[in-house]
Amino acid sequence: MRLRAVQLLVLALLIGFWYVTTKPGLLPNFYFDKDNRAAFFFGEPQKVFWIVVVWFWSGEIFQHLGITLLETALGFVIGAIFGLAMGLWLGLSSSASAVMDPYIKGLNSMPRVVLAPIFAVWFGLGIWSKVALGVTLVFFVVFFNVYQGVREVSPTLIANARMLGASRGQLLRSIYLPAAMSWVFASLHNAVGLAFVGAVVGEYLGSARGVGYLILQAEGTFDINTVLAGILVLTAFALVLDAVVGLIERRLMVWQPKASETEPT
Repeated sequence: MRLRAVQLLVLALLIGFWYVTTKPGLLPNFYFDKDNRAAFFFGEPQKVFWIVVVWFWSGEIFQHLGITLLETALGFVIGAIFGLAMGLWLGLSSSASAVMDPYIKGLNSMPRVVLAPIFAVWFGLGIWSKVALGVTLVFFVVFFNVYQGVREVSPTLIANARMLGASRGQLLRSIYLPAAMSWVFASLHNAVGLAFVGAVVGEYLGSARGVGYLILQAEGTFDINTVLAGILVLTAFALVLDAVVGLIERRLMVWQPKASETEPT
């Protein structure tokens, strides 16, 4: 409770600072001009929150938010599955890893956001072009973490398990996957934001629905408050998705000792 109270206090201070610096008359006059440029550039918190309330109260946001969340979830799940599978395959096969190494590194070094127009041509302006972009962003984050997790399994542990008669499937289930899981979930927490990036960037380039579409329309009219409202909604749901990943992590990683249990007494 004390931690939550401190977190809420920090949030209140940030919002208060935002309000004070964008409200004419609350700071010395030399900080503001007659046009209140601070509010024009940075928005006003009370207006931003009111826009969010109106969106949800009227139901206007739901069809846009539903599309963005669907694109994000599909990109996140598909990218994570492919990243996990490829990471395990190349981590367990040194010959395949040696062959694919330059191609994986080359694709990873590519600025994948520039693929969005290509995906729009391939898959159209529907959800699948956004999903494809999200998959490319999520895939490499998960892949490299799984690959590294598998590679760092102790050879001595593997040798001992083989001496006891463990099959390849048993090694995968009992050693490689548990060793990689902590790496997998660390990457999934990072991939949540990237999945949202893929969806929103795709909506920027061509869409008629989605939170990214609302933000783009607001940018065209220099409506900074609506832009910030869209960003606030996306951030809130990104935190919700990250919390879901954390809940799954706690359920699947019950065997892992907590930090408090590993600290010396």
